Amino acid sequence: MARKNKRQVFENIEVIDAGAKGKSIAKAPDGKVIFINNAVPGDVVDIQTTKKRKAYYEGSATTIHTYSDKRVTPVCEHFGTCGGCKWQFMDYKYQLAYKQQEVTSNLTRLGKIELPEVSPILGSADQFFYRNKMEFSFSDSRWLTLEEVQSDEEIGNRNALGFHIPGMWDKILDINKCHLQEDPSNDIRNKVKTFANTNNLSFYNARNQKGFLRTLMIRIASTGEIMILIQFFHEDVEKRIALLEYIAIEFPEVTSLQYVINSKGNDTIYDQDVICYKGRDYIEEEMEGLRFKINAKSFYQTNSKQAYELYKVTRDFAGLTGNEVVYDLYTGTGTIAQFVSKNAKKVVGVEAVPEAIEDAKENARNNKIDNVEFYAGDMKKVFTSQFIETHGKPDIIITDPPRDGMHKDVVAQILTIIPDKIVYVSCNSATQARDLSLLDSVYKVTKTQSVDMFPQTHHVENVVLLEKR
Repeated sequence: MARKNKRQVFENIEVIDAGAKGKSIAKAPDGKVIFINNAVPGDVVDIQTTKKRKAYYEGSATTIHTYSDKRVTPVCEHFGTCGGCKWQFMDYKYQLAYKQQEVTSNLTRLGKIELPEVSPILGSADQFFYRNKMEFSFSDSRWLTLEEVQSDEEIGNRNALGFHIPGMWDKILDINKCHLQEDPSNDIRNKVKTFANTNNLSFYNARNQKGFLRTLMIRIASTGEIMILIQFFHEDVEKRIALLEYIAIEFPEVTSLQYVINSKGNDTIYDQDVICYKGRDYIEEEMEGLRFKINAKSFYQTNSKQAYELYKVTRDFAGLTGNEVVYDLYTGTGTIAQFVSKNAKKVVGVEAVPEAIEDAKENARNNKIDNVEFYAGDMKKVFTSQFIETHGKPDIIITDPPRDGMHKDVVAQILTIIPDKIVYVSCNSATQARDLSLLDSVYKVTKTQSVDMFPQTHHVENVVLLEKR
């Protein structure tokens, strides 16, 4: 018979470090590590364990006896319930230090990589209101606070427009003010919610799959252009037009007002028809005079200002002279490829998502860039010896893979053609470390630079320059 997972309480434990995925680290009296989800290094706390494993515990701080000098007061009223900004109670300079520490640790400990002198992490000038894209969910089953659950008062309207509670796919936290996207984001969300409540538009129920309003997406570009997309579960022409007309009148500054009718079980829109109700069906981002069309399905780095810093680091590491053939693997909508193109002989971008490649081609035409080529397909199948023979051997490879890192076949192909340099941009230094280890026999890391794209969270980007040994 399986033993029950008995919860334990450890008292007066000092939190000693920050770990992966935004958790902090302490040591139990028996020497095992405890991963804590709600404490700051330097706190002295009582810990209630939630999981016991062979080598570690997971738990939460229940009482704080001593507050760390690394703590700050969170600015958001939803902190602690919303899972979006887990480090908001930590001073930003310490957030940066722990992000840098994690990257360095992953590269040296997991990858066994010998590093050059590590450049200081590039912090974000904007520590709040930095995201250009936010997605909110409607729900008729609002997450109730502990106070509401314990009160005797009857809960009336349970409608919510906000974020999923971590680990709860069908529960939405109603958001009053979010500190991640600039105005008029909060005003748009709150007025849409008020209009919907006043006019009896039903909010979606994910468990029963019924209701009218599903999601609200707001994109605000660095140019000031605004896109709003409402996702409806079913068509109701009168109610749909009433809401869209209200938004158009209340927010005349909106550049692109669009909608989707999506009756699927999930709310992804990539296989759905997006219909433009008013304005253009895209907004534009700008970077060093380059313009990038962003439609409802486009991928674009969600922190526009820091994306510019990231791309400058990438271009600097590449050290282009104008004579090089550059391959940009996992090119997305081709932003890096176009950003470095003026310094290269030719840039070849490869990406798995066909719609992203169409965006890349259109943006290149609009930017009058004629030395870039874009190809769609599964990276490990497209990036072959025949492809390289057709398009030319790269002098430099820039690679910006998803969180899982590069497929082993892609790494093997790189080791077959051995370009002079590789610039590896990563949003996950653990998988970056794994890939660097595979490349280590041929390449050495000569530069590494972390860039903070997501203040108040544990996430961090890292750029590495690899040169032949």
